[in-house]
Amino acid sequence: MIKVAIIEDQRGVREGLCELIERNGEFRCVAAWPSAEEALSRIGNGSELPDVALVDIGLPGMSGIEAVRIIKQRHPGIMLVMLTVFEDDQRIFEALCAGASGYLLKRTPAPRLLDGIRDAAAGGAPISPGVASRVITLFRQVQPFSRITSRRCSVMPWLFSRPAPDDDHNLTPHELRLLKLLVAGHNYKSAATELGVSFNTISFHMKRIYHKLHVHSKSEAVAKVLRKHIIG
Repeated sequence: MIKVAIIEDQRGVREGLCELIERNGEFRCVAAWPSAEEALSRIGNGSELPDVALVDIGLPGMSGIEAVRIIKQRHPGIMLVMLTVFEDDQRIFEALCAGASGYLLKRTPAPRLLDGIRDAAAGGAPISPGVASRVITLFRQVQPFSRITSRRCSVMPWLFSRPAPDDDHNLTPHELRLLKLLVAGHNYKSAATELGVSFNTISFHMKRIYHKLHVHSKSEAVAKVLRKHIIG
């Protein structure tokens, strides 16, 4: 069972998310906090640690991005996914640099949101399609992107690294097919359906791909294959 926590100031949204999560036997909502300050004071202090936390950005007081930065430092095993209305370049960049494992918009349909939680729990990086395209566009403009903030992004060193000499990283034909699907916008579940395999099989292959590419998330893998022209 995947344990989920929510940091969201709007009561209706917070309760709706809890209800959605609890309706599915695969998930359990272990906590729901209205502010970053309350979450930081209670997470790990007697409360059950979640596997995945959905974090709003526009919180009263401390922002969700700063909360992610602190939670990631204290509890690196928690997968933190932004769930927000904001889709501007600066917030996307700052959230990922703070340690967010994914970035989903609040208009994300419920089934896709649950898929995103599954992806994050499996070590993936769920990103809304519109946001993913912005990340890739920004990646292709590395220098302008790096000027968005004066601080380098320590969580995404691959974004600023110089390309290494091209090689195929010993990727198998099946792994290359899977990577093509991810570049096209598929998540683990839809890729499993497309390839006619199980979700667990996709997770197994992704771990091998991460190891071969020396990356730690789906977004890093997609960025690297694009940067190094590993797939056609």
